[in-house]
Amino acid sequence: MKSLTAYIIDGHDVRIRPAPVERDWMDGTDERFAYRCLPLNIANAHGWELLCTTPFSAVWDGRKGKDAIRIKSRSGTTASAISHFGDGVLTFHVPCLFRTESGVDLFVTGPLNRPKDAIAPLSGVIETDWSPYTFTMNWKFTRPFQKVYFEADEPYCHLFPLARGSLEGIAPDVRNLSENPDLEREYDQWTKSRNTFNAALTEPDSKASQDKWQKAYFRGEAPSGAPGPSDHKSRLRLKPFAKS
Repeated sequence: MKSLTAYIIDGHDVRIRPAPVERDWMDGTDERFAYRCLPLNIANAHGWELLCTTPFSAVWDGRKGKDAIRIKSRSGTTASAISHFGDGVLTFHVPCLFRTESGVDLFVTGPLNRPKDAIAPLSGVIETDWSPYTFTMNWKFTRPFQKVYFEADEPYCHLFPLARGSLEGIAPDVRNLSENPDLEREYDQWTKSRNTFNAALTEPDSKASQDKWQKAYFRGEAPSGAPGPSDHKSRLRLKPFAKS
């Protein structure tokens, strides 16, 4: 999967960027501890984001009709979203056609690890290797009478390519950990190490207190110190969409 093209419909504007690692709520955690979670960091940056072109507010009164959502632009221009489906669903029209390689879909969802009060993003998978149809990005209100705000350049959609049929080829099974002695040995070593480390955190002068967290997974190392795979990722660096 090496190509992803966005064909912008003439006369429209699309703002798209590689998804950043940073999140306001993560910045606000004590000593920014949330960034110590590598799986969270990788997920944050795992794709590209579409951004709102105008700021607006929206509120849902709890009814099912399309007129149950009131949308108000905050810039004097047309709001970035509309009420199209009813049932408390706020809709963003994406004015471009994405093209992927043959056999590759596009997973479309809301901004990852970026919670928003009273409204939640819906997800979809689109066959963008052949489809000549645009798609919409939809958010479902979870609570009536709570006004929500979308700012200009705030992400409203997150997307990344996904090989079609890749999940259907997986044959999942369940086994006891003892059936894999090497894995069980590493797990036991990690469990003991974690318990020792957590106990030492209560001692101000301990190495654990100085280190603050265990970094083996971040470094791509097993508990025994054995190196992980050569393609271990501690950060994603995605290319921006370029004009050609």
